[in-house]
Amino acid sequence: MDEPIRVLAGTGGVALGEARTNHFGRRAILLHREGNPRELIALAETMGIEIVDIQHQKGKDDPRTYFGKGRMQDVADEISASITGHPYHGVDLVLLHTNASPRQLVGINELVQVEVWDRVRLLLSLFISHANSVEARTQVRIAQLKADRTVLSELVNRQLTGERAGFGGGGIQAVQGVLTTVSRELAQLRKKQQKQALARKERRRQRTRGGARTVGLAGYTNAGKSSLFSVLCGKEVLIENKLFSTLETTIGRMEMSPRVLLADTIGFIDELPSDLLDAFHATLDESLECDLLLILVDSSDTISEIERKLSTSRREVLDRSPDGIVPMQVVLTKSDRAESHENAKQVISAMGFSEPLIVSSHTQEGLDELRESMLMSLFGPQKTLIVSKGEASERSAEAYVSQIYDAGIVTSKAGYEITLWCCNRELERLIAKSGGRISLK
Repeated sequence: MDEPIRVLAGTGGVALGEARTNHFGRRAILLHREGNPRELIALAETMGIEIVDIQHQKGKDDPRTYFGKGRMQDVADEISASITGHPYHGVDLVLLHTNASPRQLVGINELVQVEVWDRVRLLLSLFISHANSVEARTQVRIAQLKADRTVLSELVNRQLTGERAGFGGGGIQAVQGVLTTVSRELAQLRKKQQKQALARKERRRQRTRGGARTVGLAGYTNAGKSSLFSVLCGKEVLIENKLFSTLETTIGRMEMSPRVLLADTIGFIDELPSDLLDAFHATLDESLECDLLLILVDSSDTISEIERKLSTSRREVLDRSPDGIVPMQVVLTKSDRAESHENAKQVISAMGFSEPLIVSSHTQEGLDELRESMLMSLFGPQKTLIVSKGEASERSAEAYVSQIYDAGIVTSKAGYEITLWCCNRELERLIAKSGGRISLK
């Protein structure tokens, strides 16, 4: 009989019972070589994981154990020998500041004998704890199983190296049976996801046929998308000062602009493997297949962070846009937390974007300018229409006024002179069907 399959890289118990979704209070050690691990630490804190020690080693990654084997053995010895009062006492998790290979994950686990997460596995565990809707849970489960399958494949390779007795028909190893089960579940989940994507596509088609325009909110995680969405729509959504608090798309109508829809969705993050983000493809489509895309940037970040996060957002948007061309507007959020915006404006301009809009969802600074900019981009300048009264036997002028209200966003009305935001196609249809009763001023 094969040895039990260990829970390796946050597998969520593929073959070992229930998945763990609450990691609050866990103690971990962080290992890193290059770059700043601040973002990884923030992700861990979001989940309530306490990082008790940060170990750093210069040089190239060891292909088997990330750190050199001697240094990794020292870490393993510290964990296994820790007693009450030792900083490592109670440590049950090792975090790697990298997107590790399956070989590294398995190799480190064999040495330290506790659960091992790289950057991808940490994100997956965070996604699992934040997934609320059926669609979000489906997407997260697909991403989780795809990551697990690579680790299980590595286990299969190791078990099949050399001579080792199998069990069951044809000498199948236990872990191979688990791998087959994972592949079968993945196929079923993908079919389920396709049905969900088709339902979303049909809803988008019906909204477009009804004349609604869509504005997508995109940007780095925790850039303030959900806060801005809530303020513009007057619709309550989950707003937390945490990374990836939003995993599914929420659609809402912009207040005082019933023909404008806003789409709030999952945020981006740097160096996220494309196959992991592909699990959220249908969700991202909801906000990226739009008439206008607002790319949100946290103005309270440092200039280098603003540049890095904006580059990541732009890359993800362009990579996932059907034709690579999306009308984009940069919005600097959380303006009440930044002392100055001039340097941020210069960086954004140097990256080829137009001048950003500056807003604060907390103080509502700049929201009126943002609304007007959105409507201008969607509909062009406001138009003023005049409705003639006509003869007594003809259709009433009030009926035409009602049609105008249905076709656009009315901003003012003086008698039968109406000013509104309206797309040119809808305007031409109104005038053509009015028999001369509606005219442009």
